Amino acid sequence: MERRTFVAQSAAALSALALPGASLASDALPLPAPAKTTDREYWLSTLLKVVDPVLTNAAQGQLKAQMPVESAPGQEAGRRSVTYLEALGRTLTGLAPWLELQAVPANELARQQRYRELARQAIAQGVNPQSPDFLNFTEGGQPVVDAAFLAHAMLRAPTQLWTQLPDTTKTQLVTALQSSRVIKPYYSNWLLFSAIIEAALLKFTGAGDLMRMDYAIKEHLTWYKGDGTYGDGPDYHWDYYNSYVIQPMLLDVVGTLVAAGKERKELLETLRSRARRYAQVQERLICPDGSFAAFGRSLAYRCGAFQHLAQVSLQQLLPEELPAGQVRSALTAVIRRTMEPKGTFDSKGWLQIGLCGHQPGIGEVYISTGSLYLCTAAFLPLGLPSTDTFWAAPSQDWTAKKIWSGQDVKTDHAL
Repeated sequence: MERRTFVAQSAAALSALALPGASLASDALPLPAPAKTTDREYWLSTLLKVVDPVLTNAAQGQLKAQMPVESAPGQEAGRRSVTYLEALGRTLTGLAPWLELQAVPANELARQQRYRELARQAIAQGVNPQSPDFLNFTEGGQPVVDAAFLAHAMLRAPTQLWTQLPDTTKTQLVTALQSSRVIKPYYSNWLLFSAIIEAALLKFTGAGDLMRMDYAIKEHLTWYKGDGTYGDGPDYHWDYYNSYVIQPMLLDVVGTLVAAGKERKELLETLRSRARRYAQVQERLICPDGSFAAFGRSLAYRCGAFQHLAQVSLQQLLPEELPAGQVRSALTAVIRRTMEPKGTFDSKGWLQIGLCGHQPGIGEVYISTGSLYLCTAAFLPLGLPSTDTFWAAPSQDWTAKKIWSGQDVKTDHAL
């Protein structure tokens, strides 16, 4: 912020020199310094900028009419049948913890109430067969993916995205989630999509398919490669799917089962131990400028690549080696690096394909506008009170920033 203030004041001074009668005398009024925003204020304003077009239109039954559909060449027609559920499910999966938070600061309260209402209205439109925005939960393979993100949002905000829904909407939502069972998931991380849908049904109706959950859990246990990392199926892939899907959903499926008395607590502790290690890996992937290695598929999810680090922070599972202020600073840098470049949003505020700005070539054939809203998953710690250490602790340099500025750091060790 000091550099920005210097630039602004310098520009003002140069402008004054060019104006007739202008003076740099000591009685000239200086420009006021811009107000300093906290990390939390920055995170929330950025998140709401992302989600607003989706929820304001979806709440009115206008999502299909108003959302543009950007996709790989030749894929638009196919993506139109699935992209709207993508947009809603992924928007809510990252926004949900903040919607659920009871002790929000006073300056967030009105906005929180507004977006709670919009979210419930958007869900009601999406699951109502009579709505122009009735969403596709059954045709093709993709709907099981985004029904899963919607289910994950419900688990993250059970009061706001389930209890507070009208009874009619609850019935229609359960029917929509159950209807996705006709889709056979791929033998990969997709098993967890079916599993987390069933976990939500178990929690909210008391009747989820235990076999779908158990199968996904057991297969991922066999796919564990060591040092906090799972394969995406039997093979290991150099990508961010341990964070986009695997570890966040695996933790919450098993956590839901444990809470229902249908799984061993010891298994959850094993998963959490691995999750802490992968959180360390993720934090070390963040470069001094907030960038990160651009390998693997689905890079158009931007800062969503760090959903795992965000969820471990939300669930207060950070290892001792990762102070909360350090993780917050690292995630803030990633959010700035991926959400601020020109071209991230179109002229009406919708996300565009890219990792750093508008980069259509980064989008795979399964990527379209709705897909991009998984970036919201980086904002999960907004579900922590502003008094929590994550927000209240002083900012700290993260590991890469320490190393590449010559600071001393402790050695890294495998799990």
